[in-house]
Amino acid sequence: MDRIIKENQKWIDEVWGKIESKLSKTAVLSKNKIPYSTKDGIHDDYTESIGWWTNGFWPGLMWIMYDATGEEKYKEVAEITEEKLDKALFNYEMLYHDVGFMWHISAGANYRLTGNQKSKNRNLMAASALMSRYNANAGFIRAWNEPNAIGWAIIDCMMNVPLLYWASQEIGDPRFKQVAMNHADKTMANHIRPDGSVIHVVEYDINNGDFVSAPSTQGYDPENSSWSRGQAWALYGFVLSYIHTKKTEYLDTAKKVAHYFISAVCTEGFIPKADFRCPDEPVYIDTTAGAIAACGLIEIARNVPEFEKKLYLNAAIEILKALDAEQCDWSEGEQSILQNGSECHGKGVHKPIIYGDYYFVEAIYKLKGNDKLFW
Repeated sequence: MDRIIKENQKWIDEVWGKIESKLSKTAVLSKNKIPYSTKDGIHDDYTESIGWWTNGFWPGLMWIMYDATGEEKYKEVAEITEEKLDKALFNYEMLYHDVGFMWHISAGANYRLTGNQKSKNRNLMAASALMSRYNANAGFIRAWNEPNAIGWAIIDCMMNVPLLYWASQEIGDPRFKQVAMNHADKTMANHIRPDGSVIHVVEYDINNGDFVSAPSTQGYDPENSSWSRGQAWALYGFVLSYIHTKKTEYLDTAKKVAHYFISAVCTEGFIPKADFRCPDEPVYIDTTAGAIAACGLIEIARNVPEFEKKLYLNAAIEILKALDAEQCDWSEGEQSILQNGSECHGKGVHKPIIYGDYYFVEAIYKLKGNDKLFW
């Protein structure tokens, strides 16, 4: 693994230099915003949509930069957003399964990096909110709040359960970890197809946990979709569950999904389609799926035997190199970095999205040798 990093060190350092140069300016320009995307190169602001699920990625990105540079301006920007998010934390209707995305990498990162006790409290409140969504009879964490979705679980939640692992360790209460593992086990059994592709949404019987259906949402169709960002959530989410629990089945599942993901992108120039099973035309890509998957592939490489590491690390680097060369805008006229993210197949396509920047930067920071787990 060290040899592969050494061979790519010049490129890694160059990309990190571009990241620092860009975010050093953007952090100041967007100091009082909570960006989601850009319009005409300028960050928008989701402060008035404070319960939106992506609002933790901007402060999360700032905490990565603070950890990397020690520059106080990143800390200041992150804490401004964290305080704004209190408006969502104390509004029940704004809390759903994405609280890990919103608080674990914002308030949670603050506490872990600085020891801020208010941030610790916020993160524990978020963990309790996620814990309350667990259906004990059926064994899953409910996703959304809509009345018609009471039995729905989605693959994205695998990236939120690390909040529960953290809470369990932080306060010495095994219930949080057990709920996270129960949900992961349920997801492993019902969302992962034999070939390693992933079902985005599963509806369960709320009384006994039986599989009911797979409703169509963000992929191409409900029957055979392979929504690439869902693949990435599963890939990264399951290796994180392995890291927090050492349950071998979680690592095996992450590898299974990774093999499917790698095979799907290696013939497409390492830029993921929005759905790996969509028609050839029109072409929709989702660069955010590549950045998320790259983070997960690096963690898999860190947790498998030496002879397996090369496959996963090389795939991560190929994806990141393709994103850097073809999909990143390093100019001063564009405040986002990663372009052509897609919210869904055929909807909200080909635009910068804040979590694309977050995961791209996290992945490059990992390649620089940082082994801190932000999740």
